[in-house]
This record gives sequence, C-alpha cells and structure tokens, in this order.
Amino acid sequence: MPSEIQALPDEVIDLIAAGEVIDSLAAVVRELVENSLDAGANRITISLNPELWQVQVIDNGKGMSLEDLRICAQPHSTSKIHSRQDLWHITSLGFRGEALHSIAQVADLTICSRTKHQLDPVGWKVTYQEGKSNQESAIAIAPGTIVTVSNLFGKIPVRRRGLPPFPQQLKTIQKIIHQIALCHSQITWQIKHNNNFWFNLSPGTTARDVLPQFLRKISSSDLHYLKVETPTPAQEETNLTQLTINHQLSTIELVIGLPDRCHRHRPDWVKVSVNKRFVRSPELEQTILNSMAKTLPRDRFPVCLLHLHTCPSQIDWNRHPAKTEIYLHSLPYWQAEVSKAISQALKLDIAHLPAAVGDGRIGKILRVAEASGKYQIDRNLAGKLQDQTTSSPQINSLKLKAVAQVNKTYIVAEHSSGVWLIEQHIAHERVLYEQLQDCWELVPLATSIVLEHLKPRQLEQLQKLEFDIELFGENIWAVRNVPKILAARDDCADALIELSWGGDLRSAQVATACRSAIRNGTNLSLEEMQNLLDLWQATRNPHTCPHGRPIYLSLEESTLSRFFRRHWVIGKSHGI
Repeated sequence: MPSEIQALPDEVIDLIAAGEVIDSLAAVVRELVENSLDAGANRITISLNPELWQVQVIDNGKGMSLEDLRICAQPHSTSKIHSRQDLWHITSLGFRGEALHSIAQVADLTICSRTKHQLDPVGWKVTYQEGKSNQESAIAIAPGTIVTVSNLFGKIPVRRRGLPPFPQQLKTIQKIIHQIALCHSQITWQIKHNNNFWFNLSPGTTARDVLPQFLRKISSSDLHYLKVETPTPAQEETNLTQLTINHQLSTIELVIGLPDRCHRHRPDWVKVSVNKRFVRSPELEQTILNSMAKTLPRDRFPVCLLHLHTCPSQIDWNRHPAKTEIYLHSLPYWQAEVSKAISQALKLDIAHLPAAVGDGRIGKILRVAEASGKYQIDRNLAGKLQDQTTSSPQINSLKLKAVAQVNKTYIVAEHSSGVWLIEQHIAHERVLYEQLQDCWELVPLATSIVLEHLKPRQLEQLQKLEFDIELFGENIWAVRNVPKILAARDDCADALIELSWGGDLRSAQVATACRSAIRNGTNLSLEEMQNLLDLWQATRNPHTCPHGRPIYLSLEESTLSRFFRRHWVIGKSHGI
C-alpha cells in the first residue's frame, strides 16, 4: 500500500509560521487527540501516568500502514497538506506535520497501528529514536492506533522542573478534553489516571448534549440550540455594506444558556470555536456579551458556545503553534450575523420550550435575580398601554391567551400545551426598555424642572446623557428636556435624580423603563393583559427583564399531568 504521509516541500515549510512546541503533558494530549480526530476516530481512550511522565492515546480511526509509520515522526511529514495552496484551504485540525516529530525529540515514542484495509491482516508496532523508526514488529491489534509517549522530558530535566504541579497539569488536560469534546460531540471519551477510571464523556447530537456532563449545575433544558445558515462573504471591503457575498453557505451554531435559568459569576463560558477548533476571538466574545446585555442580573455573565463553520479560505490558521489564534476575514460581517443569531435564539418559540421548568431550581434563580426594587412605579399607565405600541408586533408561533390576573400581579395565560404565569411589571419593563433602545427621544419641556443641591458628578452624569441643564441660581439647576416617556409624569424630577447617580445610556434606559412600567397591584382588563402579552412576546429578549429577573413561569401539560397523576389507572388509584 502506498504511503499517504509525505514530507512537505521546502517552499511550504518556509511559509509555516511557527514550529510545534511540546512544552507539557497537556500539549502531548492535545496533539495526539487531534491526530485521532483527523483519522476519523469516534472513540478515544486516554491513559495518563503523570508520575511516570507517560501519556497513551488509543483510537479507532483509519490507522496507518507500515510505510506511513516509518516516516510519520520525521519533520514536516503529513498527509493533510501537500502544497502551498493547501495552507489556505485547511480542513484538518493538524497540518504542519511536526507533532510526532516534536514529541519524539523529548520523549520515548511508540506507535502501534493497523489500517482498516482488508489487505492488512495484522498491525505494526514501531518505536522511534529522534524521529526515526528504530524497531519494527508485527502485532495483533484491532484497526486503529495506539500512541504511547513515555519518559517525557527525561533528557531535559530542567523542563520538568519548570512545569506546574501535577494536579494543575491534570486540570489543564481536563479543560482541553472538554473543549475538544464540545467541538466534536459525536465522540465517546474515556479518560484514565494512573490506570484508574477518571471520567468519561458520552456522545451527543450537539454540544448541548455534552456541556451538562461537566457543568453539573446546568441541564440540557437550561440550554437552547440553534443552527442557522448564512452566506459566506467572498471578499472584504472597507465598508461592510460593500461586502460581496458568496453563494456558498456557512453555518452558525449556538448553544446558549437561557438567561432566566443559568448564568455565571465570570465570563468563563463565553466560548468561540471555528471549524471544530476552540479559538481566542475577543471581538466575537464581546459581540456575544453585548448581544445578551441587560438580560442577566448585575455582575452575571451568559453561558454561550458559538461554533462557526465556514469556508477554509475565510480563516488564516497559520498564526500560532497551538492554532488558538487565527485571523478571520470579514470580521464585522460575522459579528453582525452572530448578533442576529443570538437574537433569534432568545425568542420565545413553542417548538423549543422545555417539558418542565417548574422545579425547585426556579426558586433559587428567583432569589438570585431579584433586584432591589428602588424605583417607584406609576399606577396610571395601565390605561395608556395601547398608546405605547410603536408598531404592530409580529407574534411568533407561541400563541398566549390571557385568561386571568392573580393578586393584581401575575397574568395567567394559556397556550396549546400548558399554562404560564407572567409577572406584569417586569414584562412591561422589558417592552418599554426595548422601545427606549429603539427610540431614545429627549423632548423639550414647556416648564423647566428645577433640581437642587446636585453634586458635581450628578451634574456631569446628566450632561453625559445629553440633558439640557444649566445653572438657575445658587445650588439650583434647570432641566429643559427629558425623555419623552417621562415628560407628562408628576415624579419626573425624582426620575432625573435617579438618572443622575451614574451609569451609561443603557442604564438610564433601564431606570426609565422600570419607573414607567405598570406597577404590580394595578388592575388590568383582559384586553390590556392580552395587549401586554403580545407586546412582550415580540421583544428581542423576552426571557428576562433588563435587571435579569425571569419574566414567566411555565407549567407545561406534561408537568401538570405528572403532578395530578393523570397517568394512573382509575381502578388502581382507588385501591381496586
């Protein structure tokens, strides 16, 4: 069988940006696992013996012939690219042909492999010394590959002394495996430490099935998966509107934590991957954070995994030894597409509702998300609700019908598969906040509002929000314009004082919406309740209010059936 692995020509080697760096146990695991995935494996077993500086990776991929085994550890030997043009069309995880050679320079390397070809009845075991095959022998082995790396850095003891303690190295290895598993959700993983079981990961259809396996406090019902197709830009111009779009389609996959159910203390699970590899992309990560701003409680961050599948010509991988830093062409275009995808994922849709969310975790989320409630709400805006409709809302596939009001606070709504409770104040607050985002208008006042004893930072804040304010006397200032939604209110002066205490324009819009929303304790007619539901369903982020509080509680038919034991046989339930 002819060899698939070939040495790269010198002109390609010269174009490769950086040499492969094997600097830790984690780097060995990463490179060997990527080789397994490129070989088409769907089952990978990793055995770690840190005290012996040993790593073994077993896969069921396509395997290597004896000819391939003889040259696979030579420098710049690979089956993944062959010419300089291939550098701009990389579809594999590895392409430089340096990983096995780099490992062989700092460790004892042994590879056992057998191809799936019928002409190869046995496998071969090859040991290497400084990248060259040393001993060869035929062995009985199932199709696939076993790579054993022993005595890592044995000849370079100073390298060992410079590494972190073993527990920290194991934590890094675990993180790498988790990241790779999210990009390759169909893989079965088994990890052993010192010949004992450590952890495993079961395969799934998407990353939504994998993530809850190691983020224990998150279940699949807390996550929403969305896959959208978008045209691929063909070339990048200076102006985004001049961007030429290719007929080829790219795919954006999102696994997003629903903001009313899960969030984090740190932005440690805002992740980006491109063509099945985790990468650092501060611009796309910031796009995710901005798109989910004012949907979470203060000082909380979203759970969001973005996976972009696009034409290899859109990406320059040849920037970093670990290929974690890339150059993504047409970045503004992708930022806009990601924002649109997140907006779509946060919409309410009957097809993506969980079977039940009315469990014990809802109470915990409510306690975490509850805001301080420092704003006073106008009782008289219920009658004006219809006037605040800026356009006819586009109702999605979830048809909510208002049927009652509970304690002048919650709207009871029914739909085809259950009952919902919607908190009227924060639902209206979400509506008003997005209206203010779309149309933040300051209108002049017939009679100026007088504010007294403002501190310098309060005055500076009002000027930053573009209020027309000027000195009117000693420690007295006159405000000559206000947000339109506050202009006719009796407590407009109190609202301006609240706005003066800090925050950006977005925070000012939140405060204005909260002050102007219907107060709990206000009676609403069925028509007013239905109008509010329609407006709320049409918002971009209907799960939470701008403070991050959950707006609705879902009681689905399946949950109600289990609670009322409707699956019981009547005779048995009566003891017959």
